[in-house]
Amino acid sequence: MQPLLILTTGGTFDKVHDSLTEALIFSDQEFTQIPEVLRLGKCFFPTQQSVLQKDSLDMTDHDREIVLNTILEADQSQIVLTHGTGTMQQTAEYLDGKVAGKTVVITGAMRPHSLGKSDAGFNLGGAVIAAQTLAHGVYAVMNGRVFAAKKIRKNVSEGRFDL
Repeated sequence: MQPLLILTTGGTFDKVHDSLTEALIFSDQEFTQIPEVLRLGKCFFPTQQSVLQKDSLDMTDHDREIVLNTILEADQSQIVLTHGTGTMQQTAEYLDGKVAGKTVVITGAMRPHSLGKSDAGFNLGGAVIAAQTLAHGVYAVMNGRVFAAKKIRKNVSEGRFDL
């Protein structure tokens, strides 16, 4: 089995409820829900690295360049990237064609893992498997489906990703 790297960029996946402001926030720059989700799934082999802690609606092309450089500098060729769902499509398209020799699978959550009843674990598990089995390229895994970079579409009214 090839080594697997999970890179985090923030997004709903990693947000927590702030009881003072009643908002969903990132608790700090290094915090991520990934270790807990992996522990619950008894999945102990991936390496995890935080890249950013941003809401994807605030991501810029400069942030995407940081993500791209982190992917290119990684020793691993199988990479899962957690990302907010709001601009997942833009990041996938930005990375597409620039990660030769690597399989990058982007995933996220529509509801934070910290709040329970989240799709985070399901999506992360699908992404971990996809990163180990798909050909090199950029994909997204959401709601039990695999999407090529140019085919990612968020259906806001249904709260899911569709073909």
